[in-house]
Amino acid sequence: MHVVAILALEDVAAFDLAIPCQVFAMTWRQDATPAYEVRVCAERTVTATAGKQPSFRVSSPYGLDAARDADTVIVPGIGPDRAPSPRAVRLIREVADRGGRVASICTGAFVLAAAGLLDGQRATTHWMFADRLAESFPDVEVDPSVLFVDNGRILTSAGVAAGLDLCLHMVRRDLGAAAAARTARMIVMAPQRAGGQAQFIDYRDPVGDTDGLGPTLEWMHDNLDTPLTIADIARRAAMSPRSLSRRFRAQTGTTPLRWLLNRRLQRARELLETTDLTMERIAQAAGFGSVETLRHHFARHVGTTPTSYRATFRG
Repeated sequence: MHVVAILALEDVAAFDLAIPCQVFAMTWRQDATPAYEVRVCAERTVTATAGKQPSFRVSSPYGLDAARDADTVIVPGIGPDRAPSPRAVRLIREVADRGGRVASICTGAFVLAAAGLLDGQRATTHWMFADRLAESFPDVEVDPSVLFVDNGRILTSAGVAAGLDLCLHMVRRDLGAAAAARTARMIVMAPQRAGGQAQFIDYRDPVGDTDGLGPTLEWMHDNLDTPLTIADIARRAAMSPRSLSRRFRAQTGTTPLRWLLNRRLQRARELLETTDLTMERIAQAAGFGSVETLRHHFARHVGTTPTSYRATFRG
């Protein structure tokens, strides 16, 4: 069973700590068996905080050493003014050196940076602390505009609820889209937002709405296999291309063509996981037109080839 160790360090953010516990513990395989063993690993009894206020004390049967053999180690946020535990820094460096997966939520990125895991890498954290992370660790390419960054074995997320998106993303990577969708339903969460979506959001994906962009997005989703241009989408929405782009950014946090690409990639992943269609049929059904274009976008955005992806998730 895949072991997920969540580090409970002093001043751990209560919500950040709870997110991976809930997501991974509520992920089940199709045969109704748990997909993950979840361990909360603490150096000692620690104080969990909500904002800057002490919230409750955390004690666990697992010490930090129980994280050494974990497949995934997650570092929730801690107070940004608190120096990370040297023992925890050494631990996550050892896990990364042996090929384990290490992820952070919110200001947990400061711990990963202190371990040197983010040097030369793109990373994110809560937008309020992005400048501080960049100043403290100049070798890290800090991107304050995204929900999470996946560098393969090293992942970082923005603050608070973005941790849910990151954890569901890891479930999708491990077990596929269907398992991630089941987990999202279990935790009563909308389908996963893409990592490149803007952090500071006060909107939701309006597919299904009867006003605004809802009908246009529904039409785009129903026509993923059709070549669509900005002019086509603007014509359908009965507005100018400039107005469309502005309205799209305001309501979805991304551009029309990026939204379309993300939906096409999602369609391709689902078809690779759940059907025996040829690559040519999948490329056409997902709107990529050719296998070469499908491979290009898969390599860039998913980090693997369609064939390897199918072998992993169908196997």
